[in-house]
Order: sequence, then structure tokens, then C-alpha cells
Amino acid sequence: MPKKMKEANMNLYYMNYGQAQDRSKKNSEERKKTKERQKRIKQNKETQKDDFDLNTETVIQMTNKNKIKKEEEKRKRLTQEERKRKKRIRKIKFLLKTMLLLGIIIGGIAFAMISPIFNIKEIQVLGNEQVSKETIISLSELKTEENIFRFGLFKVIDNIKENAYIEKVKIHRKIPSTVQIEVEERKHNYSIDFLGKYAYINTQGYILEIAEDSKQKVILQGIETPEEQVVVGNRLNNGDLERLEDVIKMINATKEYDLDAKVTSIDIKDKNEYSIYFQEEGKKVHLGDNTNLSNKMLYVNAILQEEKGKAGEIFANGDLNNKFRVYFRESLNV
Repeated sequence: MPKKMKEANMNLYYMNYGQAQDRSKKNSEERKKTKERQKRIKQNKETQKDDFDLNTETVIQMTNKNKIKKEEEKRKRLTQEERKRKKRIRKIKFLLKTMLLLGIIIGGIAFAMISPIFNIKEIQVLGNEQVSKETIISLSELKTEENIFRFGLFKVIDNIKENAYIEKVKIHRKIPSTVQIEVEERKHNYSIDFLGKYAYINTQGYILEIAEDSKQKVILQGIETPEEQVVVGNRLNNGDLERLEDVIKMINATKEYDLDAKVTSIDIKDKNEYSIYFQEEGKKVHLGDNTNLSNKMLYVNAILQEEKGKAGEIFANGDLNNKFRVYFRESLNV
């Protein structure tokens, strides 16, 4: 073969081979691009699928939340309605119970007011000494066979306290048929000269009774309360009440030396010149005012013992703080 033809063939071969290589390379690149494109398409599909799944899940979650919220609202409405319903039921029950209870009470009261079971059969009186049981029952205006619920407590108490001796009253209904009257009495502590009689008083100055004798109580002389005001149930006027406080102090001072039982009367006309009489001892004691009563009684007691059996006057009305000496002056009357 000629050399030129051989070279031409060789050139043609290399040219074809190069073209083949180029085509192969080009095909390879196209296949690679195709694979990459397919891969991207696949990835896009997967991404879209993931996005879709995510969106679907989100939608489901939101839907579930809405359902839960609606259910909670529904339960809440039901709960509120149930509470309201229960509240209405409780109110109705309360009203029914109240009406039933009122009915029972009213029926019980009606029965108690008309039933003879609750008629008074016995009236008891407790705590009385000065006032008799019969007087207290009469004052109360209570009567047997009267219904135990029909009388007014305050009216009965006021009726009984009309007696000056009665200071406090308590009324007890002892079901079914007993009434108990409990009283607290004022005590007769002193007597007052009054128009040839004696008005009994207690330590608060209440006039309790006017009688013929003094009942051997200390007699108070020289009161300034007007005669028309010396009425059972009244009190002495303010001036006499102040002096009465001094009388109580004097009596307490005599008790220190067991002389209180020997005191027969006290002159209270002048609060600066009180006088005490010991009738059994035949002696009058000039005390002056209400100062140093305990010390004065100490000297008086000593003189009473020293001058026993002698009538006269004891002068203790001076100022003991200024070296005044208590002394005795025997009476010259035989």
C-alpha cells in the first residue's frame, strides 16, 4: 500500500477515533447530567413528600387541638350547667326543708299552745326568805291550768319586782307543766325612825318595808329625806345615800372589835358629827367625821372595857393626827 494512502487511512482512523471518543465523552456527560437531573427530581419529590407529610401532620395537630378545645369548651359548658343545675336543686331542697321545718315548728307551737299536757300544774318558788311563796305567786299572776307558754316572762318578772324586797327574778319553764320562780331578795340592814314607826332599808338605801318595830337592826336617826318620799320601793335622797356609805364604813370599823352587835343607833344628821349609841353600855360615842374610823374604834373599845357599867359619853371626834386624846365623860344623871 502506498505510504500516502496508509497515512490517509491512519488519519482517517484517528479522526474517527477522536470523534468516537468525543461522542463517548459527550454521551457520558449527558448520562451524568441525566442521572443528576433524575436525582434532583427524586430529591424534589422526596422533599415535596416530606413537606406534604409535615403539612399534613400540622393540619392534623391543629385539627386535633381544635377538637380538644371544642371538647373542653363543651365540657366546661356542661360543667357550668351542671353546677347551676345542682345549685338550683340545692336551693329547692333547702326551701323544702325550711318549709318543712317551719311547718313542724308552727304545728308544734300550735299543739303546745292548746294541748292540756302543757297546762301549769305546779309553781315553785326558790330563794325567798323575807317574802312568802304565796305573795310571790300572787304577784306573778300565774295560775295553775294556764298554758305554760301563754304568759310573758318580762311581765311576770316586773310584777314580782313590785315588791321592794325582790331585787332579781328568774323564771324557768320546766316542761311540760312546772314553772320555777327564782328570786334574789334585798336584805333589811338598817331601820329609820319614821312617824313613830320604822322604815326598813338595805345598804343601797332602798326602802323595803314600814313596820312597827326595828327588828333589832341599827336605827338611823336624822335622815333628811322628806317624809312624803319615804315610800316602799323608793330610795333615800342623795345626801342620805352619801351618809349611808359612811354608816357602812362605821359598822365595818366596829366589826374589827366585835362591837357591831352592840350598836343600837347612829345619828347621821351632820356628816361632820356622827354619833353612835351603845344602849346596853349606856354610852354615846361622838365620832366626828368618817376619818380614822379604825383608830377611833380602837380607843372606843378600850374605854368601853375600862368604863364598863358606867353611863356617859365617849369623845373621839377630835383630830387624832394632832395628838387628840379620846376620853370618856361619865353622865351625872342617876
